[in-house]
Amino acid sequence: MSRLHNLVFGISILLTAMTCQPAYAQLSDGSYTEDQALDISQAALGRQLAGLQFTDSFGNSVKLGDYSGQPLLISLIFTSCHHVCPALTQHLKISVKAAREALGDTSFQVVTIGFDTANDTPERMRDFARKQGIDEPNWSFLSSTSENMAKLVENVGFIYFSTPRGFDHITQVTIVGRHGVIYEQVYGGAFELPWLMEPLKDLVLNRPQSEHSFLSAVVDKVRLFCTVYDPNTGRYRFDYSLFIQIAIGALVIFAVMTYLLVEIRRARRRKKDV
Repeated sequence: MSRLHNLVFGISILLTAMTCQPAYAQLSDGSYTEDQALDISQAALGRQLAGLQFTDSFGNSVKLGDYSGQPLLISLIFTSCHHVCPALTQHLKISVKAAREALGDTSFQVVTIGFDTANDTPERMRDFARKQGIDEPNWSFLSSTSENMAKLVENVGFIYFSTPRGFDHITQVTIVGRHGVIYEQVYGGAFELPWLMEPLKDLVLNRPQSEHSFLSAVVDKVRLFCTVYDPNTGRYRFDYSLFIQIAIGALVIFAVMTYLLVEIRRARRRKKDV
């Protein structure tokens, strides 16, 4: 799935009707357009993720830098949302499960961060995770201060502001590489699986050969090119047909080379007989 398709069809500016709270990413006129939100979001690509301090849902202090070494998915929500944020989290849950089936349970990490700092306490984040049925060691629910949240939303290109009905915000999942560089944005509350999976494949499987043995690099490349999306099942699978095609191609080349060698020898023998 191309990035253009993701941008054109995936971006979704969603309204939620909750309690009005101060905003940290408000434009000068108090609103934004989809184009403005998209420009700000896309400008975050290539940035280094800020090493900000957070508190997880069990009260432990963590930094975003603690997640380095593996790709990281960042989803921003607010816990008083009863419709959009739970739906986005449920869709992300399904997508993460499918991605881990293909790439491995420990191949990447996920953090869901509450941007409504006045209400999104560790207890509220823990309750939100429980209601969404998420209890995984590689998925954390984080809270922070208003100061840190202001830095984070600017860092990752997340736009939201308060309205009389609640928060308006862009729905995006930010994909960060293993070295903390923002790699891709996935938009919409019901994005297609390849929009998330293809960047993850690049980050998980297309690893620099210098970091691994030759055999590991070969295995990664094979998995990268042979893990394909099956639209009939909505899942990724390992496609063995590539090996069959390679084997058939090799046999054809071998047969042609053998035929040419036999013909060359026959031609030489005929010349000697003459």
